[in-house]
Amino acid sequence: MDRIVDPVVALPSYSHLSSDGLEAAKEFQRILDNRYRDPFSPLYSLAHLGLARAAALTGDAARSRTHYQDFFALWKDADSDSPVLQQAKKEYEELR
Repeated sequence: MDRIVDPVVALPSYSHLSSDGLEAAKEFQRILDNRYRDPFSPLYSLAHLGLARAAALTGDAARSRTHYQDFFALWKDADSDSPVLQQAKKEYEELR
């Protein structure tokens, strides 16, 4: 079964974060646009985090904050000691 949310398919999104925020944003948005393929994949919430980071990379702080807020809403019940959540909160605070 071809699954758009296969972690291997998501790798290009993360590789673009090191150099091309616009391309990374397109890849992360593609993951969100195809949620129906695997609605319970953890990659969807992480795609919001990826979009936040991509927007920050392009200098769009307002859009980045919005995507971080979307990510935090999805992770509101997560363990507060989660390294992913702690890092995201740190990045979000640096935007302010």
